[in-house]
Amino acid sequence: MPNTKTVHVPHLGGIDAAYQMAQAYDSSKPTLVLVNSFTTSSELYREQYADKQLTDKMNLLAIELLGHGQTRTKSENFTYWDTAIMNLQVMDALKIPKAFVLGTSQGGWITARMALLAPEKIQGIIPLGTSMDFESERTRKLGCWDGVAACTGPIDKWTTNTSTPDFQPDLDYCDFLIDIGFGKNCPQETRDFWRETIQANYQGDDGRRRARMAAINLRERDGLHGRLFDIKCPVMWLHGTDDVVYSVANAEQEIKLFTNAKSVDLVTVDGGAHFLSASHPKEVDDALIQFVGKYA
Repeated sequence: MPNTKTVHVPHLGGIDAAYQMAQAYDSSKPTLVLVNSFTTSSELYREQYADKQLTDKMNLLAIELLGHGQTRTKSENFTYWDTAIMNLQVMDALKIPKAFVLGTSQGGWITARMALLAPEKIQGIIPLGTSMDFESERTRKLGCWDGVAACTGPIDKWTTNTSTPDFQPDLDYCDFLIDIGFGKNCPQETRDFWRETIQANYQGDDGRRRARMAAINLRERDGLHGRLFDIKCPVMWLHGTDDVVYSVANAEQEIKLFTNAKSVDLVTVDGGAHFLSASHPKEVDDALIQFVGKYA
């Protein structure tokens, strides 16, 4: 069973937002919101929950995106902006007045959206292994993946008017996500865990629809280049050198677009995979402790 609780928030006519906290909320400590990657869940941050050095210094609140984990809404259509609004409403519902936000891949885009929507609540953003662009030709020329091609196959496969009560993502899909996120040579126990988790989170008609919309959001998202000027909070971008989805070269260009941020830092992690907090938790956690400690 997933280790999550839910809180009801009003956006989109009502959302039951799933979240994990590493321990009881302590208002005397800063809070770090964690936003997971495409078709994963809050369990992406298991290594962070287990790091006592990290949890001693800050509250960890992982919120599962719309279309992901155990988060549910009646609306079949939603965007990353909707998840950003939902996350801010979750903070309000849990009486957390301000927070830092870390996000992996698509979670990185949501950190920026949260900072744009509610700058008074966001103390700093930490994008991991991400891109602030849409799935553009510019990013592909810089060595990023072809997200349009990668998503179109699953979207087409998962789009139907026929009832699919027995649906679950097949192992080919699960392994594709695991390979690009954790690395093809990740431990077998990691592969087994995420195969089981992905298939359990996307069951039946509802699961197929949520997976489809998650893929549509990834393929058809809007870019943020013109908006990054408006982000004022500190930015620490962490990127693994072995990320096969978004390249360091792209991060080096895009970090320069945060022209009004209080501070801007791009930290590359040698050998780091796309899901950097999982492949290199110590490097990520140490950087978080330093960054949050400086700006809290």
